[in-house]
Amino acid sequence: MTSFQDFGLADAITRALREENYHTPTPIQAQTIPLALSGRDVVGIAQTGTGKTAAFALPILHRLLERRAKMAPKTCRVLVLSPTRELSGQILDSFNAYGRHLGVTSTLAIGGVPMGRQVRALMGGVEILVATPGRLLDLVQSNALRLGQVEFLVLDEADRMLDMGFINDIRKIVAKLPAKRQTLFFSATMPKDIAELASQMLHDPARVAVTPVSSTAERITQRIIQVDHSAKATHLAELLTQEQVERALVFTRTKHGADKVVKSLERAGIVANAIHGNKSQNHRERVLAAFRSGEIRTLVATDIAARGIDVDGISHVVNFDLPNVPETYVHRIGRTARAGAEGTAISLIAGAEEMGYLRDIERLIRIALPREDHRTPGHKDKTAPAPSQQSHRAGRPHAARGNESVQAPKGPRRRRRSGANNGAHQINRQEPRRSSHGGGKAEGIQGVAFLHREDRPNNHPNRSQRPR
Repeated sequence: MTSFQDFGLADAITRALREENYHTPTPIQAQTIPLALSGRDVVGIAQTGTGKTAAFALPILHRLLERRAKMAPKTCRVLVLSPTRELSGQILDSFNAYGRHLGVTSTLAIGGVPMGRQVRALMGGVEILVATPGRLLDLVQSNALRLGQVEFLVLDEADRMLDMGFINDIRKIVAKLPAKRQTLFFSATMPKDIAELASQMLHDPARVAVTPVSSTAERITQRIIQVDHSAKATHLAELLTQEQVERALVFTRTKHGADKVVKSLERAGIVANAIHGNKSQNHRERVLAAFRSGEIRTLVATDIAARGIDVDGISHVVNFDLPNVPETYVHRIGRTARAGAEGTAISLIAGAEEMGYLRDIERLIRIALPREDHRTPGHKDKTAPAPSQQSHRAGRPHAARGNESVQAPKGPRRRRRSGANNGAHQINRQEPRRSSHGGGKAEGIQGVAFLHREDRPNNHPNRSQRPR
């Protein structure tokens, strides 16, 4: 397909696409749209930034238009599940943009905001509902939503939902859906658990695979800069002032680290803001709007943003902390060099641990990345210890397989007490620290990244006390 006109989409949809300056389909769109228009279930393997949203939204809108029906109260015809609030909002915006001439009804169901408005929006029924799994189940269990009329189910970023611990929630949701439906299933990777989930949910699916996760965009210039750990903030400030930066997205491994980076940049006279799971939904929306408009040129984020932020014009991605999961590196740098533009990805590396992560990344992408050594000669970096043999395998610590690692509390060592309580003061590095801001929120613990209290999976130890 060389044009969206070739798909046979409704005139109202192609008119909206022209208004959005969509002319040539991406590979995932060219392969998925004809299959979805025919009614087939589809498994799509494509990383972020390849145009997946249009690949499922356009055929769904066309099929909705073919058979309009009066909605029953508290029901929806299209259900789209995504892992984060930001991604959910962007998906709904895309549906509204492509369907602006169709008059479809749509709404959003995400955590972090009062549920009352969402309940009222569903009272008369909607055609399109985009939701995060936790809030969707809350609505179902409070009898504000019935799933018996769903005709189209979309799972976007399925592997990310697995990482966040939503697989049981998804199974509960699917069990409430009609057996006769069309399912479109998208994931950047296809681990065993995701493949099993897809086989349970889909009927005779067509498989579409483009841009494997091990590839990185050819238009991205990748650089590795080895620095002293204590000099990372200084080097970051120098990069942001010396490079020709239009918009920069800086990644840290922890929420606390993101806030520290913002403060260090502000001391250097650089306007920046942070977005992570401890920030309120209103704050995050304001910061993203300012980043898109160019009011803020530097955004510091945890991996909540790796797949959930779609902002054009990001010229630089900086890994202040290198991720401990190599696939995450690919998703991070995929935020730049979008829509045919070129981009730069810079990683600041300090200590033996991050060098181990770098080796894992190079094995995945099959590229030896160029290195620049800015370390102080003879300086021994005591703040970045090498990983021990017990907690490190191929550069990846067992206790922090999620996207944001857990750091042990800092402070003076306590003297070991004798007697029965000798072990009472030892730090359990497998358990998250309790946060005064979020009732025990922790991001990236043992492979489960609880990004928000309200989006925790429903297999919480005490379901009745799960935070809303």
